[in-house]
Amino acid sequence: MTPAPTEASFAQTGMWITERMGRARTAYHMPLVIRFDGPLDVCALHAACDAVVRRHAVLSTAVAEDDGLPVMVPGMRPEVRLTTATDLAAIVREETLAPFDVEKGPLARFVVVKLDPGRHALVFVAHHLVFDGESKDILVRDLADFYNGESHPRLGMSYASFAEGERERVRRDLAEAKAYWSSRPVGETTLPGLKAAGLGAAEGAVRTFPARMPEVPGVSRFELFLASVHTLLHRYGNPDPTVAVDLSTRVPDVRDNIGLFVNELPVSVRVEGTVADVARTLHRDLREMYRFRHVPYARAVRGVRPRTALAQVSVSYRKRRPDPVFTGVEATVDWAVFNHSVRSVLHLQAVDHPDGLFVIMQYGAGSGTESDVARIAEDLLTIMNNPDIPVDGTPQAAGLDDAIREIWQEVLGIDEIGDDEDLFDLGGHSLTITQIIARMRKRLGVEVPLDVFFDTPTIAGVVQAIREAEPAVR
Repeated sequence: MTPAPTEASFAQTGMWITERMGRARTAYHMPLVIRFDGPLDVCALHAACDAVVRRHAVLSTAVAEDDGLPVMVPGMRPEVRLTTATDLAAIVREETLAPFDVEKGPLARFVVVKLDPGRHALVFVAHHLVFDGESKDILVRDLADFYNGESHPRLGMSYASFAEGERERVRRDLAEAKAYWSSRPVGETTLPGLKAAGLGAAEGAVRTFPARMPEVPGVSRFELFLASVHTLLHRYGNPDPTVAVDLSTRVPDVRDNIGLFVNELPVSVRVEGTVADVARTLHRDLREMYRFRHVPYARAVRGVRPRTALAQVSVSYRKRRPDPVFTGVEATVDWAVFNHSVRSVLHLQAVDHPDGLFVIMQYGAGSGTESDVARIAEDLLTIMNNPDIPVDGTPQAAGLDDAIREIWQEVLGIDEIGDDEDLFDLGGHSLTITQIIARMRKRLGVEVPLDVFFDTPTIAGVVQAIREAEPAVR
């Protein structure tokens, strides 16, 4: 007997409407790649994929129309396809761009690729209707466990049951959420060189770079990153910028579930004081907003048009676990495979990985020049590295030493450099100095003459020269 359709969750409803309007492109395609080096047991991996599909029934659902409303229905079951190829990038691109039939499914696909006898890859792509960022961690963990012969107990709650409970929570809190959002209008945001593509997704490009954020007492790394983005937008002429933020709506009963447990909400903040001060303000404001993190913004505020992003700049933050252990092989996960579309003018994702912090910039292809994108990246890096600087200022000389040291280490390829170590003794030369000067200009907003490096070729000497010439370099 076929089970009766169940009402789609609020997040699914928003995505379904956007898909129906033809505005999503591949913005809701969520690819992930696991590379395997060594003697992979292909049969065991195939069985692990099947086990994941059995454990997470949401992967075998679809979202169809019933009397004008989106409902979850049984969909086609995801299959595991085996293939042989030498060009993995081509396979990943093909699978990422391939369309989904959201009303029939399947809404996920697995492809095991044999690259050569000792190298394989698993290419997985799911539609956002049944998958989110945290689902990636759950998917990879469960795949590894099943591959290694481990088992999991049945999930305590289905996605349909979660959606039903969420509807009740929204009904309960909707009046308070309306009052909360009524005093917090969403403003427009501008960026140098980047332009909006309209209400839908656009063909996207991506830029990924390593970053660093010092710890600030009393705030989370997410809050500091969000404060850095707000400060960046403030410096670009947006007095109190609005940023769309992806927030998890998971409850304890679904912490091990694959599915869509995300609500996008707009965050505005008064940008004043230092970057750290903005982070502390966000820490306070977000605690208040979190009471309504499960309430869709379009339910609380009238007149919100269907679109792929609530604001022109959107932000997400993920803390990644170490890559999993698949017995007998070395596994490496590419968590951030690009889906070739961008939902907003600019999406900034910070990924705290065991190997370091990385920022992924997704923006409209052709909406800005390379110099525009490079400027945004450099400006954001400067702000992230210097949380104690005023929101309208540049790093003070006392805080420049670590930032300059990082640039020297990058250019010279040396892990540790002391304040008094001579640049030329470290292998530097004239061309090295011009590269350092260029990066200091872009990243730190200071201009240091070439002869300073010849007269005082140490970090301490350069910092002292900046201090003495401070009015001239601002």
